[in-house]
Amino acid sequence: MKKYGKILAFVAIAALVAPAFLANSSDKKSQETNQAAIYRNLAIFNSLYKELARSYVDTINPEQNITTAIAYMLDELDPYTEFISAKDRDDFMTISTGEYGGIGSYIAELPEGGVYFTEPYEGSPAALAGIRPGDKILMIDADTTTKWTSSKVSAALKGQANTVVRIKVQRPYVNDSIIDFEITRKKIQMPSVPFFTAMDNGIGYIKLTTFNDNSPEEVKNALTELKKDPRVKYIALDLRSNGGGVMESAIKIANLFLPKNTEVLRTKGRNKQGEKVYKTSSNPVDAQIPLAVIIDGGSASASEIVAGSLQDLDRAIIVGSRSYGKGLVQSTVTLPYDNMLKLTTQKYYIPSGRLIQAIDYSRRNPDGSVARMPDSLTTVYHTAAGREVRDGGGITPDVKVSWQSVNRLLYNIVRDRWSFNFATKFAALHDSIAPPESFVISDDIFNDFKAFIDPKKFNYDKVCESGLAKLRETAKSEGYMNDSTAAVFDRLEKLLHHDLQKDLDHNRKEISRILADEIQKRYYFQRGSIIESLKDDEAIDSLARIFANADEYHRLLKPAGK
Repeated sequence: MKKYGKILAFVAIAALVAPAFLANSSDKKSQETNQAAIYRNLAIFNSLYKELARSYVDTINPEQNITTAIAYMLDELDPYTEFISAKDRDDFMTISTGEYGGIGSYIAELPEGGVYFTEPYEGSPAALAGIRPGDKILMIDADTTTKWTSSKVSAALKGQANTVVRIKVQRPYVNDSIIDFEITRKKIQMPSVPFFTAMDNGIGYIKLTTFNDNSPEEVKNALTELKKDPRVKYIALDLRSNGGGVMESAIKIANLFLPKNTEVLRTKGRNKQGEKVYKTSSNPVDAQIPLAVIIDGGSASASEIVAGSLQDLDRAIIVGSRSYGKGLVQSTVTLPYDNMLKLTTQKYYIPSGRLIQAIDYSRRNPDGSVARMPDSLTTVYHTAAGREVRDGGGITPDVKVSWQSVNRLLYNIVRDRWSFNFATKFAALHDSIAPPESFVISDDIFNDFKAFIDPKKFNYDKVCESGLAKLRETAKSEGYMNDSTAAVFDRLEKLLHHDLQKDLDHNRKEISRILADEIQKRYYFQRGSIIESLKDDEAIDSLARIFANADEYHRLLKPAGK
């Protein structure tokens, strides 16, 4: 049945992509073969679906059926080619432009039921009205929302600027828990640079969270302001967890640090006529100031264009961990009835000539899975100065940083919202906290968090205990279990028994960072969260040491041995 569904999907989507396939076919015979196959399969699908609609035992849902078929087909291509329905079109455009009409807050649909406000934007109508993280949305205007999905709630909260929306929420941990708000919607501009600052170590720090149409101007403004500060001698552009966005914005941001008419990127499609070269088009803001770009596994697409081009041109050192590895370019195609298709049309190559794409989706394993290219098969390329760099997926940093690992205890504290709910309760009991730069998780706060956790409801994988249980079973099945072996297992079981309070104390440093992040958001929004993250930042510490030693910075930008 699954195989049949995929075949049905392939036929259905042919109607959408047929023009692209035909237009790009350079071989006439192949073109005629493709065209015949497309028309034949469309005829089959058309006949099949008419028969289903006419004779199937129950009434079928055409929109759901076709959307499912399309999703099946596109899933066979790559994760980035997707059908955008008319109802999702506004959300897609919001990502591209960073703008929409609404009240300005993240929301989430939680397992316990209902949709909650999770993080109002600083200065937004929601924040100014007093909406808080943890507020459960009960009503929007005259509609009860307790059984709505997050997408339905989001659509109801959005609307034309200067229109009024009435919201009823339930606020936990307060006496008068039902609160009514009357909020005037505004044009919301989501900042892509939520924070920049001059640090005491001479680093001008810029946090870039996404690439939309406004990002280049925001980065330019931040860079210009930092250059005015006499303390700033170096620049760090932080692209961690930045999944990318508008490709042209990446070109413009690289241009802030590169001379005019410098090649940053070239894209190649199915034929040579589709190749396009992207060069910087204006004079830089600063082509000389020592520069570093911070990346991690969440840095993708446009982030990799910026980091990779600046690395290939020896303009910046790259610090952090290997980036995601997305070197595919998508274009949008308008479809009938206000639908859209986001379609992978090209691959991009940075100045050294290397492709950053980690996975070749055209080469799948027999089971349909795909895998990254192994390092042993990667190809060596060279930067402008002759340094060795490799393709095969992502940008490998010049200075590698090992991030703090996350164990099951920390994972469950976040996943099961213990930290989020504690911060919500904390904010309900405390009108203010210290400034973000000096706020710390005190002994009292940490002990309150420990008391907040109900051991009966807190579930986490006790790896030592489960591993020992599996080993015990293996010993039995392989015939090694006897009285003396069992006694050893019993002693180990007592030694390795988990104590929740002990585990919390053992992980205090990491838990405190999680709690501080959540609490800071309640008072200082995303800005507070970023400031908190910089207090004990391995990447910034590494950069401070490198920038303090000019010889070390320049050595990293030269080929090995020179």
